[in-house]
Amino acid sequence: PKAPVPKANYNIICRASGNMMYISGHLPITADGKLLTGRIGPGTGGETVEHGYTAARHCALNIVSTLKAQLGDLDRVEQIVKMFGIVQSTDDFKEQHLVLDGCSDVIMEIFDKPVGYHARSAIGTNTLPLNMSVEIEAVVQIKPESK
Repeated sequence: PKAPVPKANYNIICRASGNMMYISGHLPITADGKLLTGRIGPGTGGETVEHGYTAARHCALNIVSTLKAQLGDLDRVEQIVKMFGIVQSTDDFKEQHLVLDGCSDVIMEIFDKPVGYHARSAIGTNTLPLNMSVEIEAVVQIKPESK
């Protein structure tokens, strides 16, 4: 998809410092612009793990789009260092790690071993901005620009 733009009062979707790139939280926006929303978990109106997994996949695709837009070439990605995911979930939902597999699976599909291997955290919260189901940020090691 097209690289996303910020949804609040900041104008930097990522920041490079040396050979590290810190990518702001990305939303689960589909290629047609739809935001995937809703809480994950059992109970009234709770979405499924599958919904969350799909949302996490879209977050990852948007992160990759940002990397491509910022770096010009995904071959400049040296290592996906860390992914941090937040899942809007019900109080009794305990499978945030399965939701975040959607992100990790995309990263591994695109970057493969060893570049795609990353540390990861998955937490749950009772609400996220815009009612989004998942938000994911990343830390990426990059290669210097070739001259």
